[in-house]
Amino acid sequence: MYKLKTPETLTETAAQAKAEHYCAYQERAQQEVRDKLYEWGQHANAVENIIVRLIGDNFLNEERFAKAYAQGKFKQKGWGRLKIKQGLKFKQVPDVLIKKALQTIADDDYLLTLNKILSKKAGTLSESEPYKRRYKLQQYAISRGYESDLIFDVLKTSEL
Repeated sequence: MYKLKTPETLTETAAQAKAEHYCAYQERAQQEVRDKLYEWGQHANAVENIIVRLIGDNFLNEERFAKAYAQGKFKQKGWGRLKIKQGLKFKQVPDVLIKKALQTIADDDYLLTLNKILSKKAGTLSESEPYKRRYKLQQYAISRGYESDLIFDVLKTSEL
């Protein structure tokens, strides 16, 4: 039979060192680090102490994380603002920081990316009826997190 893996229990100092490495490797949200610390067998008091020290030593910075997340998802995956906002909310990032992070996405780049993903998708569609084709493109862009009014405007002005 399989044994369930019991969480390893680290000392607070060892957990902090491990958390520092975890944060240095990649930007993290506070909640991600908090969850990891609990996974490593730390108690609530120790978790909050470690979080405070990580913030003080600049290993953990929620604003920096939010901006990196927004830029990464936009540039690498072509996500729209709505999907990025949803992802940051899921990671329990405060609304103020979500707003700041979304402002780092330039409007020109945003429109360019939307046009690019719509053109790419249009090339793969076999639908010839214009209304169905447009509907499929709208649904695709909505699923990528773009705003419907923006999608409508782009589709209205282009010949996709």
